[in-house]
Amino acid sequence: MIINNKLFDPNDISVSNGCYYAMPYTVQESDLVLLSVPWDVTTSYRKGASSGPDAIIEASEQLDLYDHHCGKLYRRGIATLPIDESILEDSRTYRRDAERIIAHLAEGGDVKGDIARRLEKINTASAELNDNIYRLTRGLLSDGKLIGLVGGDHSTPLGYMRAIGDHHGSFGMLHIDAHADLRDAYEGFTYSHASIMYNALREVNGLASLTQVAVRDYCEAEFSIIKKDERITTFFDADMSERLLTGGTWQAICSDIISALPDKVYVSFDIDGLSPDNCPSTGTPVPGGLSFNQAVFLLDMLAKSGRTIIGFDMTEVAPNPADATNQWDANVGARLLYKLCNFTLMTN
Repeated sequence: MIINNKLFDPNDISVSNGCYYAMPYTVQESDLVLLSVPWDVTTSYRKGASSGPDAIIEASEQLDLYDHHCGKLYRRGIATLPIDESILEDSRTYRRDAERIIAHLAEGGDVKGDIARRLEKINTASAELNDNIYRLTRGLLSDGKLIGLVGGDHSTPLGYMRAIGDHHGSFGMLHIDAHADLRDAYEGFTYSHASIMYNALREVNGLASLTQVAVRDYCEAEFSIIKKDERITTFFDADMSERLLTGGTWQAICSDIISALPDKVYVSFDIDGLSPDNCPSTGTPVPGGLSFNQAVFLLDMLAKSGRTIIGFDMTEVAPNPADATNQWDANVGARLLYKLCNFTLMTN
């Protein structure tokens, strides 16, 4: 396979950035492969998610591998693909252009001339990234591998979602997020982080249903899409909170969520679906959200429901920009990522 324009040996474990959880497994001998995509070009509030994979790798090295819910499933192998540093370099370059575009639009400017050219470059680069991720993940799926994609911002898994649909056929998506992500080309960016589900519903073959959980920030146009598209079921954070505050149980809510999902499930987990105390440095934090334990309980119920988790992504983890020694976001991200790995292995 090709990584960073070089042929990558699936028997090689010498990953320069380090391996997730310091696991010495090759791609060839592993059931699950973690793919990092350090890209956050279209972030609309705070950048930093492109540094997420490196930060999670570093934080993951001190995690105890025995899992309360899954035991020693890691022995089936969790491999790390080397991070493609060219993605990070391109992200930084195009991010500078994106910041100019966002500032220009905020001042009431039109999309023409130099701004239009910069926007076209970003949209082209984003489409190329999606295609590259598609080819890489399609190959891994054909080799029988399970895949977890680690962002980067939430735009990064679209190519992988396309590969999932082409490989598996009909499937449903469990989308945990503070945002609906149903905006059409937000701020002019065709593949904005705020448009991932809008694009998935248009471009991913086989996506039969989208079940959203913890959504609490959305615009009127997104709400209209939710109401009109029969594929979408949204468990708004306000509604779930009202149920809990009036005597309902989280178990009952999780049962309703899982009932909306088909046999094959892809999990798309934006870290800001959690409460901000778990991810204070993420790009667009919103009050409310799931506790860490609520998220794990939901994933555990999903895994025990008889459904198969066919793949997943985890995005929008960002290190604290003001304190390089503060690894709280990455610490939470590493543990959530490990749960996603283990529950995926459990169901396959």
